Amino acid sequence: MTIREAIYQAMIQLKMKKIESPKLKARLLMQFMLGKTRQYIMVYDEKKLTQEQEEKYFKNVEKLIKGIPLQHITHQQEFMKMNFYVNKDVLIPRPDTEILVEEVIQIAQKIRAKKILDLCTGSGAIAISLAKYIQDSQITATDISNKALEIAQKNAKNNQVENQIAFLSSNLWEELPKEKYDMIVSNPPYIKREIIKSLEEEVQKEPLMALDGGWDGLDFYRKIVKQAYEYLKYGGYLCLEIGYDQKIDVIELIEQEEKYTDTYGKKDLYGNDRVIITKVGD
Repeated sequence: MTIREAIYQAMIQLKMKKIESPKLKARLLMQFMLGKTRQYIMVYDEKKLTQEQEEKYFKNVEKLIKGIPLQHITHQQEFMKMNFYVNKDVLIPRPDTEILVEEVIQIAQKIRAKKILDLCTGSGAIAISLAKYIQDSQITATDISNKALEIAQKNAKNNQVENQIAFLSSNLWEELPKEKYDMIVSNPPYIKREIIKSLEEEVQKEPLMALDGGWDGLDFYRKIVKQAYEYLKYGGYLCLEIGYDQKIDVIELIEQEEKYTDTYGKKDLYGNDRVIITKVGD
């Protein structure tokens, strides 16, 4: 069987099982299995696969059909033009989160922010991106999962920013020293508990603790908003990713504290509310 024939057969199998983006996933699996680029796959699509390669490829196709995310097979995800190692212990970074990161970078440049706290860092995608794109920044990144922190540290090293990030095992504020930051950023768990079981099978394969935001999806926002101002310098910013239907609820939580000002939201590429920004002030 040639590369082209294998990809076509895989695409048909994935399509029949209603797997999203079957053609793309079939090609990316082939690239991963062969350790080759997209250009190689296109140029040498008539090259014959060995029996071993063929078996390995279709075993991975079976994993996709069983709902295992592509990124858990390849252990790769691109984010902010960087490569991140991911596995079942961390949430796969999404393009939506780039909206949050880009806004944080813009604000940081405007206020010359250097000291930034990333809560619920997971794979480290946010912290590492900020370290990469904000000159001389010093990031503190926390997570309750030690397995996630190990992956985040690996990603920091792979992207040459390990010297700019201090990783800390902490349940939000519990183990965090009382320091003042220029900015606090977080993409916390925000899915309503009862909705998780109805999500796509691929999403359900991701760590529950990275998805579960409590019965109304707001548990982490309550805790973050209630204490964030104690860790922010005057005029410092709190930047949050939110679910598409949580803008009003999160803004209400912010307004209840009477410590924040100049609150605004940003939409993602699909026009959904995705980011809330506020700052400590009068």
